[in-house]
Order: sequence, then C-alpha cells, then structure tokens
Amino acid sequence: MTVHRVWVYGDNVNTDVIFPGKYTYTLKTPEEIAAHALEDLDPAFATSVRPGDVIVAGRNWGSGSSREQAVTALKYAGVPIIIAASFGGLYFRNCINQGIWPVVCPELRQLVQTGDTIEIDRQTGQIFTAAGRVFAVPSLSPSVQAILDGGGLLPMLQRRFGKVDA
Repeated sequence: MTVHRVWVYGDNVNTDVIFPGKYTYTLKTPEEIAAHALEDLDPAFATSVRPGDVIVAGRNWGSGSSREQAVTALKYAGVPIIIAASFGGLYFRNCINQGIWPVVCPELRQLVQTGDTIEIDRQTGQIFTAAGRVFAVPSLSPSVQAILDGGGLLPMLQRRFGKVDA
C-alpha cells in the first residue's frame, strides 16, 4: 500500500489548461515541460508537486485536443496516478501509453482536498481515504496492465523487442 498526497481539481479541465498549447513546439526536455504543468489553473503546482503525488479531479479531465504533453507534463512532474470522475477518451488512452494509471472514481473528489493523503493498494485495487471510505478501483485488462507495469507503451515495447533506431 502506498500513501499519496492529492491535488484536487474540478470538472472539464482540458488539455490546454493541463499544458498550455503555446509551449507545445518550443519546450523539449522533461524538466521544461514539467515546469509548465497546470500553470494557468494552479501556478503553485509545478513548483510544489512531489514525486508520487496524485491528481483527484472531477468530470471530463483531459478533454480537448489529443496533445500528449498534457499527460507527459504530469508524468515528468512525478504524478503516477490520476483519479477522476471521468476522462476525455483520448486523454485516458494517452495516460496508459505514457504509463500514468487513469482511475475512474466519481465519488472520491467530494471526500478529499488538496494536501490530503490517500492510500492506494494496487494489488487489491482499493483506494483508502482518511475519512475511512474505501473505493474499489475498476480492474484493467491484462494488456493495459502490462503497459502500465512497463512504464508506458514505448518503454514496454522497447524492452520486449529491443530499441529500434528511427
């Protein structure tokens, strides 16, 4: 079981709010990209987030464009899990491809505030809150679980088949 500090956000946070589009083609390094995560929504996030922190959000997290930097910015900031009431479809898939575990749990956002901690047991698929509530996490297919366990789609494939020069 792992303890995670949470950052709580609302409904309809789109990819341009998660990672501003104006940086899409100008920033290249993980550090540069992480430094701008959520800057328009929560300017303190990028400088205060710690590896292992999780995001707990409302409905439709990651709606909008399919910009993968909206996922990689959070990955590079150290966020391993995003728990939301629902996700934009492309964002959900981009999380898996990048090795971030997207968890659908509509009730959690109402029980936690930024700075609270939750415990997550990946083995049993449960989330424990300080309020004593326990939530079952929907199980993932074996193929999706393999991608997450492999750190994302590309790292998993590189380990399986060896690196290929482009």
